[in-house]
Amino acid sequence: MTTSFTPPRHWQQSYDARVPTDINPDAWPSIVAMAQEAMQRYAGHTAFRCFGHSLSYADVNRQSCAFAAYLQHEGVRRGDRVAVMLPNIPAFPVAMFGVLRAGAAQVNVNPTYTAQELLHQLNDAGAQTIVIIASALPTLETILVGTTIRKVIVVHPGDTLDGAVVTADIDTQSSQRFPLTRFDDALRLGSALPVTPVDLTGDDLLFLQYTGGTTGPSKGAALSHRNLIANIMQARAFLPDMFDTDGDNVVVTALPLFHVFALMVNLLTCFSAGAENWLIPDARNSDDLVDTLIAARPTLLTGVNTLYGALVRHPRIGEVDFSRLRLAIGGGAAVLPATSAQWKHITGQEILEGYGLSETSAILCLNVMGRSNFSAAVGLPLPSTDIVLLKDDDQPATLGEAGEICAKGPQIMSGYWQKPTANATAFTADGYLRTGDIGIFSTNGLLKIVDRKKDLIIVSGFNVYPNEVEAVVASCTGVSECAVIGMPDERSGESVCLYVVKAANATLDEAMLIEHCRAHLVAYKIPRHVRFLAALPKSTVGKILRKDLRALATSGSSTETILVG
Repeated sequence: MTTSFTPPRHWQQSYDARVPTDINPDAWPSIVAMAQEAMQRYAGHTAFRCFGHSLSYADVNRQSCAFAAYLQHEGVRRGDRVAVMLPNIPAFPVAMFGVLRAGAAQVNVNPTYTAQELLHQLNDAGAQTIVIIASALPTLETILVGTTIRKVIVVHPGDTLDGAVVTADIDTQSSQRFPLTRFDDALRLGSALPVTPVDLTGDDLLFLQYTGGTTGPSKGAALSHRNLIANIMQARAFLPDMFDTDGDNVVVTALPLFHVFALMVNLLTCFSAGAENWLIPDARNSDDLVDTLIAARPTLLTGVNTLYGALVRHPRIGEVDFSRLRLAIGGGAAVLPATSAQWKHITGQEILEGYGLSETSAILCLNVMGRSNFSAAVGLPLPSTDIVLLKDDDQPATLGEAGEICAKGPQIMSGYWQKPTANATAFTADGYLRTGDIGIFSTNGLLKIVDRKKDLIIVSGFNVYPNEVEAVVASCTGVSECAVIGMPDERSGESVCLYVVKAANATLDEAMLIEHCRAHLVAYKIPRHVRFLAALPKSTVGKILRKDLRALATSGSSTETILVG
């Protein structure tokens, strides 16, 4: 590795004049200090809304303090890992701030995990306490004896909300196989106990954020308090028109909070600025999401391409008043130009595309707010962020040349939890994180993602980037969603395989799609295989899972197969 220099930040020439070149990652000593400042400053403001009820910042302060006292009383100490396995309900932020105030680190767990996925993550993190949604108890029960868990705190959806009655999927008294504590009981007990303040620093572990595990068992990105403070400061500095206003933002949170994107942007950044946060427990229910948008009239929305795509196709999206919307951020996967165009037609706002990873506390790059045209790029590196593009020989790519995106900055993890071998390959010799993504810088500093290294398709020696083919297919009339993978081919090494979900009532067939591709792509990029599905496999965050499509391709399954990610 020869990048022994600091790459020139040529992208900063395109910064808004108000955006600094660097931020202070020690603006607060810890996320707890940041949260406590917001709880006091905005005590009378509404912090969260869900199920027709609300929590004020003062409520979050009181309840999270009670939960911290309870955890400390139960033996949780500084540096312990506490698993939180919850959907987007008010108990999530209350539990999170309680865990952190107790001095522990939070392990964010997907509440729809299978037993095997849950077993791996709990044991890898060494968590002894878990805060879990009642509906996931059967999954935990099957593997509990094989885990490090010693304390189970069960949450029902309406917990923390006075007077809220939300039907619970599981009666906690019905399980006799392991002792349970109700979350509301923990809050009640903790309210009568003293909490011992913990003198946390920026170096303390904050989150174990597990990666998707597309290349093996998932790994926990070890994120510190300083990492998240840095990314909050970077986001707030880069978006002055969004966060310079004090306490008047309304955000709708449809992306899951256990994912780093919504956790950093929707929860922590917005909380630090006194925003009112409308939580969506299940974003797959698009009717409920649209109802919430109608009621909330948000100033800020985050999503992935699939979520925005579902919204623009919803028959009642025209009932939403978007007059207050100042910012819609897209991440997780490429936002397709067609989706952005439809969104702008409906709302008057572009989708501001960004880029980041679990390993980078969420955001590395973001487009500039207020620009009039969709850039088809993921934007400019944030303040205090250095990015270099490396070719296969680890030499820096020239401007306009593709290379692996390698990043350094205060928001980047210290490493994977207890994975020295993985860490040795995850970073260059001089500390740049290898993202595994291929990008190109334009002369004005915009970074465009070409694709993941592992998703690259090589046809007769020519590189085919799935995103490029997908963008062409998505512009074909009658296509609702699509995804491209490579398939082994005896003649060309690999060939392009296209999976398509038709729009409702579309009259679309393979020949029409191929003809459309021929008009826009060179011959080697045209799909040789076209398969129609009822739905594409997706993660809980809405990312299309190409690994599942590869498995389907090798299985020889027929068309119209429904896959569940």
